[in-house]
Amino acid sequence: MNERDLATPSNLSPPKTRQRQTGLDRSLQILDALVDSQRPMTAYQIAATVGAPNSTIYRTVEEMLQRGMLSRSENKEVWLGPRLMRYGLLYQSKLDFFTEARREMERLSEKTSETVQICGRDEGMMVVMAMCESNGHFRVTSHVGTRVPLNWTASGKLLLGHYPESEARKLFAEYARPSPTGRAETDPEKLAQQSCAAFKQGYSIQRSDSEFSVACIAAPIRNAKGECNATISIVLPDTQVEQKGSHLIKVVQAAAREIEARIGY
Repeated sequence: MNERDLATPSNLSPPKTRQRQTGLDRSLQILDALVDSQRPMTAYQIAATVGAPNSTIYRTVEEMLQRGMLSRSENKEVWLGPRLMRYGLLYQSKLDFFTEARREMERLSEKTSETVQICGRDEGMMVVMAMCESNGHFRVTSHVGTRVPLNWTASGKLLLGHYPESEARKLFAEYARPSPTGRAETDPEKLAQQSCAAFKQGYSIQRSDSEFSVACIAAPIRNAKGECNATISIVLPDTQVEQKGSHLIKVVQAAAREIEARIGY
């Protein structure tokens, strides 16, 4: 997988059935636009990104500002507000999985001197949930919250690997998108086969699918039902896969099993 800093363009989002948008829908669109962009935006930029009327977005932004869901800078750009931080911190504090996964992520990064990430699924996208960056010369610039299409990444394939192959094929048909390098597989049939095979063997490797010269080795973190709700992955230079791959496969699999054991899976 290439869990690099690849903010997802709006045209890569899965197609949605056209329907009347509620106030809650608009609020979520605004928050998603900010998360995807990884930077503050003006209301005008948000409206252009989500394809909504300027007046609607301006009105919704003002309501969200009044309620602390957004904050606004002097140059009129808006960003996530303090109310969301309170929600997020409380949610995170109650997640035994997140606590244990983060601890193991940090241990694995220290052990391997590589960047390690915890990733999950957000519909048709893989999302970086946590990250521990290495101290070496190879720097990974992805941020927590980065979302990329599932077919671009080793983690993305594992996250659909527990599905029956026929179901995985349908999901990839809906969500697969071409990657910037042109190397990510987009054929739903091949993706479903790769996904199920990777899940069965307990690891997945991606090399330069979403960005040249970057590779990733990921292992599934299975829940009590045997489903892959998250992954732990090591990001490293593509040139080092041949040299270090066998060892890193073993340690990332061991890290995934350790997380499962700690949370009782």
